[in-house]
Amino acid sequence: MKVAFVVAILLLMAPRPLRAQGVPVPEQQVTVDDAVRRALSVQPAMVEAEGTRRNAKASDRSAVAAFLPSLTTSAGASRNNTIRTDPSGVPQPTGYSYTIGLNANLELFDGFRRYAQKKAASASLDAAEAGLLNERYQVTLTTKQLFYDAAAQEELVRVADAQLRRAREQLDATKQRLLLGSATRSDTLRSAVEVGNARILLMQAQANLASSQMNLGRQIGLDEPARAVPDSTLPPVPDPEPLREGMQTAPEVVQAEAAAKASRAGIWVARSQYFPSLNLSYNNTHQGSDSPLTSLGNYDVSWSWRFGLSWTLFNGLQREGNQVSADVQRDVNEARAADARRQVNSDFTRQYTTLSTAYQQISIAAENVAAAGEDLRVQDERYRMGAATILDLLTSQESLTQAQVSLIQARFNYLVARAGLEALIGREL
Repeated sequence: MKVAFVVAILLLMAPRPLRAQGVPVPEQQVTVDDAVRRALSVQPAMVEAEGTRRNAKASDRSAVAAFLPSLTTSAGASRNNTIRTDPSGVPQPTGYSYTIGLNANLELFDGFRRYAQKKAASASLDAAEAGLLNERYQVTLTTKQLFYDAAAQEELVRVADAQLRRAREQLDATKQRLLLGSATRSDTLRSAVEVGNARILLMQAQANLASSQMNLGRQIGLDEPARAVPDSTLPPVPDPEPLREGMQTAPEVVQAEAAAKASRAGIWVARSQYFPSLNLSYNNTHQGSDSPLTSLGNYDVSWSWRFGLSWTLFNGLQREGNQVSADVQRDVNEARAADARRQVNSDFTRQYTTLSTAYQQISIAAENVAAAGEDLRVQDERYRMGAATILDLLTSQESLTQAQVSLIQARFNYLVARAGLEALIGREL
């Protein structure tokens, strides 16, 4: 019922289209969903966040592949002018010598370094995905702010235009009353000043509208202004309890906890330097004078297996320094994760309070618009009857204009607060 009342008030506030007011209407007109969709596809922050996620995913795959053996193949051909002889001492013509080789190497034990690196890579991937989700909603929030600002500025232009029309009608009325002797020269002068002030306010509103539409166009990837076409209905205030229960999955919290998890894995990466490493390698080489394209049957074959153990006993306290750095990074990231949880809880309380307050202000502002409109009607009638002064009438007109502006601002604050709450929890309300 309250929403329908607000919509009815707004329709009474804005009866005339923009073209009738001399304001150019952009060719590009978008809804809020269209604006968000376009912005998510063109904003550099989203491209960068997606690139970070792709890099983290590639690092995670590399961490898995580190458990597999490395393979290397080689091939070569050589020729020189040295005369070769067979076992009977007969000189042989010089020719090419071909070599084909295969080498495999596998690290059997590395002090659990690869396991720690895999955990760190998985945590970094989780952080990158949370960062991408967080950036998505930050871009959505910015886009909605610009969208609702453009919509609000358009409504403010209509309010300023209505104010100018009332001022001109009042000026015409006072001139007629002056000719009839029922008004003073001061009444017409004050009405003329009111017309001038209304014209200035209208020009300022039109300039703000042009700027906001250009900002919206840039946000969604256009080189021209875009007009915001908002929904006429206001969504209700959501229930806070289900939202508060899901605060632990907010993108900022997930991202901070994943960073802390990665830093804890980094400690084990540093500790792995105290353990020995065990490697296994295999080499197979074929060498001969026949072309490998024809036959490998006459090639000499050599192969080798090798087990190697390496253990760093002392390296100038570098391992100790790396261990301290890893411990410090873990402490910092864990503190940031704990602070992120507290910050999100604090922001949720602030955002939800702002949301519910703005929703209540809409109803109050709408009632003020209705009361101010009725007051202006009464004062206009009293002025016609000579029971009120021109100052009383102008005061009522100013009160109506201010009430209309307050209603527009309340609706704008509510929609922006709702978008901010969505960005905080990382999902649509």
